[in-house]
Amino acid sequence: MASLIDTERQFHIATLPDEVGGYVILPGDPFRVPKIAEYIDDAKQVAHNREFNVYTGTLGGEKVSVCSTGIGGPSTAIAVEELVKCGAHTFIRIGTCGGMNSKVSAGDLIIATAAVRGEGTSYEYMPSTYPSAADFTVVTALVDAAKTLSDSRKGNGWHTGVVHSKDSFYGQLEPNNSPVSDGVKSRWDSYIRLGCLASEMECAALFAVGQARDVRCGAVLASLWNCQKNLNEGADESITLDTDRAIRCSVEAVKLLISRDREEK
Repeated sequence: MASLIDTERQFHIATLPDEVGGYVILPGDPFRVPKIAEYIDDAKQVAHNREFNVYTGTLGGEKVSVCSTGIGGPSTAIAVEELVKCGAHTFIRIGTCGGMNSKVSAGDLIIATAAVRGEGTSYEYMPSTYPSAADFTVVTALVDAAKTLSDSRKGNGWHTGVVHSKDSFYGQLEPNNSPVSDGVKSRWDSYIRLGCLASEMECAALFAVGQARDVRCGAVLASLWNCQKNLNEGADESITLDTDRAIRCSVEAVKLLISRDREEK
């Protein structure tokens, strides 16, 4: 029987299996893909359809791809599902976030170990009581990479821990505009008390797909600001749009994973 997705190229990301590497870096923004590709040897664009911009090159002799996912869980899940069908086995999200924990400053790197499932996509992959968690080997590589790129200066640090994934950007930033604001703010306060580091929109879905499809997933996020301090505490906190250190962290982590994977063979 014919199927809508039974096509030679993947239906959404428009790639063939031989155009995708086993290791994939996943930014959200398609315009960030060429910037990341500059750190990869001989990277060339192999596809661009909708929000999915794909470049492939090599690192350490291994084929590596960069594929944008767009915003949110549904498009992230689509990208990862189709990349897995092309043979990819290791994924690192490089994205942005708003700090929640008081120790997070603008410019800091956040390496997610797990994600609060405040979105909907992960529920298509696992029961509500099951955690959405990153792969330990990917987390370890990201931590090792972050250590070499960080120091004690404010805005140049790194943190590991749980992040919050959501579906509504403005629902979190402007909760008073929501008819269910009491519930939104109550949950947010709970996450703060539990030490949640930052809020973003893709990690829970990414980790859930990875766990369901038995592939390795992790994430490094650039903190653009501390939204808890700025919005809720009235503090005069800095803001940055620079993601270069997070990009370099993801690339160095891929290099480490390639080397360590070879040692284990």
